[in-house]
Amino acid sequence: MTDIVPIRRALISVSDKTGLLEFGAALAAAGVEILSTGGSAKALRDAGIAVVEVSDHTGFPEILDGRVKTLVPQIHGGILARRDLPEHVAQMAAHHIAPIDLVVSNLYPFEATLARGGDFDDCIENIDIGGPALTRAAAKNHAFVAIVTEPSQYAAVMAELAGKGGTTLALRRRLAAAAYARTAAYDAAIATWFATQNGEAYPERLTISGTLRQTLRYGENPHQSAAFYVNGTRPGIATARQVQGKELSYNNLNDTDAAFEAVAEFETPTIVIVKHANPCGVASAATTAEAWDVALRCDPESAFGGIVALNRTLNAATAEKISTIFTEVIVAPDADADALALLARKKNLRVLLTGGLPDPAAPGMTVKSVAGGLLVQQRDNGRIGLTDLKTVTKRAPSARELDDLLFAFRVCKHVKSNAIIYAKDGATMGIGAGQMSRVNSARIAAWKAVDAAAKAGLAQSLAIGSVVASDAFFPFADGLEAAIAAGATAVIQPGGSMRDNEVIAAADAAGIAMVLTGMRHFRH
Repeated sequence: MTDIVPIRRALISVSDKTGLLEFGAALAAAGVEILSTGGSAKALRDAGIAVVEVSDHTGFPEILDGRVKTLVPQIHGGILARRDLPEHVAQMAAHHIAPIDLVVSNLYPFEATLARGGDFDDCIENIDIGGPALTRAAAKNHAFVAIVTEPSQYAAVMAELAGKGGTTLALRRRLAAAAYARTAAYDAAIATWFATQNGEAYPERLTISGTLRQTLRYGENPHQSAAFYVNGTRPGIATARQVQGKELSYNNLNDTDAAFEAVAEFETPTIVIVKHANPCGVASAATTAEAWDVALRCDPESAFGGIVALNRTLNAATAEKISTIFTEVIVAPDADADALALLARKKNLRVLLTGGLPDPAAPGMTVKSVAGGLLVQQRDNGRIGLTDLKTVTKRAPSARELDDLLFAFRVCKHVKSNAIIYAKDGATMGIGAGQMSRVNSARIAAWKAVDAAAKAGLAQSLAIGSVVASDAFFPFADGLEAAIAAGATAVIQPGGSMRDNEVIAAADAAGIAMVLTGMRHFRH
């Protein structure tokens, strides 16, 4: 393979014209003949850059409302011909095909059309045909042709053109790899959209793509490498702007996502504190500053070094309170200037502003890798309201208990199974997470409520007078009995156990209220 290939002729056909004029000027200054079409040709020509229309170069006009512009032998032969094979060179000469050394092609904005809600016909017309064909042809023949698919790649090509008179093989290989990744992502977006249009939740072939946001220092542990890819515009860590602090780690991103998804569940001002992907304190109040005090009380020990999420703009009063303990990340839809100025004193504290809250009820998929494959499921966007509850005990819950039951069950959805939540007055009093038996989760949550009360200087457990939520049914009455012993007065759970009657009887014997949701919220 030839290392440095001079650029004598370039084909430019781009939808995104960012940086195009500077790049075109650099090519023209180097004596490169520029072939172009449509809007790209007009933009270059209007800037005083000489352009040869593709139709003039090929002798074949654009047809079918521009659907066929470059799909002709004079273009693809010029790209695909191997310059080191005499028979290819002879065929090019025989058919008057001129070599093309550089292809610049970014694709019709299908993804952007989809994101802005384009209708079916609009999406179809924004499926590029010629662009991917040019891109793949140039990438295949990267031994002789450079392929540019993103404006961010212009600088590298201009640098080599100025310094070496052409492109190096190393650069062409990098560009070719990027080109195939781009067309793969483009096709994945189209395939996913088509499957949705056809009502196929799980098509025969699953296509997943993402764009590299950053390479991370390491993964969950230092011996694991990691990176962060984004593939959507749903508000969250993928849309977040980091305004201060150290580089985010894999664990930071994972925990921040867990915290922000949880806080989005609530309509009133709410704080969620997360440690190791589990909420360790959640509270709703009249203000986020008040919510912070109550959320922190639930488990101040675990909150140290945790992630804090807000569903409101971060203000100075709340920022002042959060800054009193060591915190890894604060994430919020926005922050006011006073809050940012205050937090700027903590140089290592990471502050992320997302520009909005994710819709908890939005559709979507979650993906988990397993040995030799992927597990794919609908994201848990299930939500329970008052009308979904079924009272199964002799005593019905009070209005205050009902509010707390719904609050606790929403928190349950974001706690690793088996999950038990004690809650009172719109705040968690104790959280039991990730245990192999539900009764142990109930006991741990109760112990945490006692410990938190002691740290707050209170005489009795925070769980006294609380309600309790379970993410799945109680298989035996022992888990509920542990909650009753801890001081819970009402319980919310999905139901569906073979021993539901025994569990309900235990609730009636203790005089507590129980409601069933019919919806489970396992989280593994």
